[in-house]
Amino acid sequence: MLMCFWGFLYGNYFRFWLKWVLRLLTGKCELQRIFEGTKAGAQRTLGIGNGGCRTGEPLRSLEMSAPVLRNAVHVEEAEVGKCVRDIMQEKKIEQKDIRFKTNLHISLLQISGYKKLYLEVENLRKVLYDSDNEQHEEQLIELWNLLMPHENLKARITKQWCDIGFQGDDPKTDFRGMGLLGLVNLVYFSKHYTDEARQILSHSNHPKLGYSYAIVGINLTEMAYSLLKSGALKSHLYNVVSGLPQMEHFHQFYCYLVYEFDKFWFEEEPESIMHFNQYREKFHEKIKGLLLDYNAVLTLQN
Repeated sequence: MLMCFWGFLYGNYFRFWLKWVLRLLTGKCELQRIFEGTKAGAQRTLGIGNGGCRTGEPLRSLEMSAPVLRNAVHVEEAEVGKCVRDIMQEKKIEQKDIRFKTNLHISLLQISGYKKLYLEVENLRKVLYDSDNEQHEEQLIELWNLLMPHENLKARITKQWCDIGFQGDDPKTDFRGMGLLGLVNLVYFSKHYTDEARQILSHSNHPKLGYSYAIVGINLTEMAYSLLKSGALKSHLYNVVSGLPQMEHFHQFYCYLVYEFDKFWFEEEPESIMHFNQYREKFHEKIKGLLLDYNAVLTLQN
């Protein structure tokens, strides 16, 4: 209750006078002070948003200001340039201040790009796997060929799919939760990190510590998706991309999860696969902890 009361007083009274005094003393507005006091990436973009909260709405310092500044949190990519000019005019910052203009442009691109990326990932997740869709089928066969190059499929529906970690003889039933996103992630990792993917598939066949490679891969897709949805991935993506995060960056983060989970699983040495959910949650908490770091960069490199 006390914290809520203080938050009300600060937001409605003290903050205005504090900003006025600081501007008078420094000759710079709040945004200028933030940009000059933080390093590029997540520290800067999150620093101007909601007290650094990754899951809250960004740019709280803008939201509590004039209308042109509040609208910045909803700006589309094509409008970022104009929005930057309008903000500089509103805050009486000279347009020739290229450094400020560039920094604000990057931060607004990161924020709008994050929202756009989430929508793209969500739309792909909603696409149901369709065995009558030729493109879907081609990706599924590509996954097999990447992981099992020396063994041909005897049929489209076959127990062979269990060899790469699907539950039954038709993988389409395993994509129900994450839709086409689960398959696209699996193919991406196998295509861009083929040696690592085959090595992890080999690990998954361990007589004691083995697990279902494809099923775990789809489960990790859900983890990556939930971290993106919650806003937890902002620190990572803002550090990786000086601009618009793309689907490629989401796939790269997924690859990191697959590689790191395999290491984590064998380091933990679970008694059996029956304890998967317990260790999955432990791994999830570990990743969330890493993402709390403003300097987080969670990627694999070839």
